[in-house]
Amino acid sequence: MTQQHLGPSSTRTSATRSLERLSRPARGLASRLLDRSPLPPADAPTSAPVRPDAEPYAGGSGPLGVLLCHGFTGSPHSMRPWAQHLQAEGFRVAVPRLPGHGTSWAELNRTQWTDWYAAVDRAFLALAAECDRVFVAGLSMGGALALRLAEQHGDRVAALALVNPCINIVDPRIRMIRLLSVIPSFPGIANDIARPGVDEGGYDRNPLRALHSQTQLWADVRANLARVEQPTIIHWSRQDHVVDPSSLALIRAGTHSTELEVVVLERSYHVATLDYDAETIFRGSAEFFRRHEQPARDQGARA
Repeated sequence: MTQQHLGPSSTRTSATRSLERLSRPARGLASRLLDRSPLPPADAPTSAPVRPDAEPYAGGSGPLGVLLCHGFTGSPHSMRPWAQHLQAEGFRVAVPRLPGHGTSWAELNRTQWTDWYAAVDRAFLALAAECDRVFVAGLSMGGALALRLAEQHGDRVAALALVNPCINIVDPRIRMIRLLSVIPSFPGIANDIARPGVDEGGYDRNPLRALHSQTQLWADVRANLARVEQPTIIHWSRQDHVVDPSSLALIRAGTHSTELEVVVLERSYHVATLDYDAETIFRGSAEFFRRHEQPARDQGARA
């Protein structure tokens, strides 16, 4: 073993580091007592610049947390108004940026669904460490990620709020996606929004290798739907040009949710969180979460 001889300055440095290590738990406790707003979620690794409007978002304080999951080729931009509404209602919120999103479609093509799920799983565990109850919300593919969190974490997920969730597409071209994925991309699916002048900030190309991986996420979620027992509210657009009704039918038939509420949106397209019915989604999800801020057994004891 090699021994190092420490001079006086090295000894002071070592002592300073020891004091810093000892003070960390106290600083952490002080932070919890002061209930400071959380830092943004740890951002996904990237080799490309992240657009300013695509940065992860976090805010709020208190014992009730909400994790919001954005959709495929989108970014936290599509979820920020929803998160800010929930924050104003007293929830602690986090919107992670999924790997490959908010940068370039080519980078997204180098990621897989397990990368996206790992990002939301880390963000969920971070919220769960700070909050007594954590709710999960998701848009489109973010709905599939939210359902998988419910499948994997059980009653640690208090309830779900899904907007046009996608776990299936009946378009026959999807069955050929493995072969089509040798082509880098197709025209994009972003900005399916009825409200004029609103930009989702998604990609103008649909990366096919990543889309193929998304179909594997759907299959994984569908295979475990029976494990979803959490109360769930789904906001579903009657006019959706991205996700067909098969996903809603599969969720209705496959989950064992103690409460499943479907709210039909008549004026919005797929990205309803930025569309005419956004306030309906925001208010409805906040009220739904408040109804379930106590575990079901506690609610029954008070009844």
